[in-house]
Amino acid sequence: MPTRWIRIVTFPTIGTGYGLEADIVLHLSDGRYALIECKLGSREIEEGAAHLLELKQLIKKHNESERQNPLREPDLLVIITGGQMAYTRPDGVKIIPLGCLKD
Repeated sequence: MPTRWIRIVTFPTIGTGYGLEADIVLHLSDGRYALIECKLGSREIEEGAAHLLELKQLIKKHNESERQNPLREPDLLVIITGGQMAYTRPDGVKIIPLGCLKD
């Protein structure tokens, strides 16, 4: 459902072999991008945030060993949920209710 309002763009397979992936990658023309997870219930938010933060750590780790072709780190980590309240977690992950995406 959230992909109805968001353009999906492919993302390098950084998580290959780790069982990690983002549900959506929102890529802007200036190079910035957001990793987005879609979680229906509030109980799944913690799991989604852990996945996003682990992906960000994998990119950092990749950049430590790959100096000639570093990957840009995500500019925004987002979880789209069926909840009622939008907020930013202490770790920087944004929680956005699905209803906020219309119009």
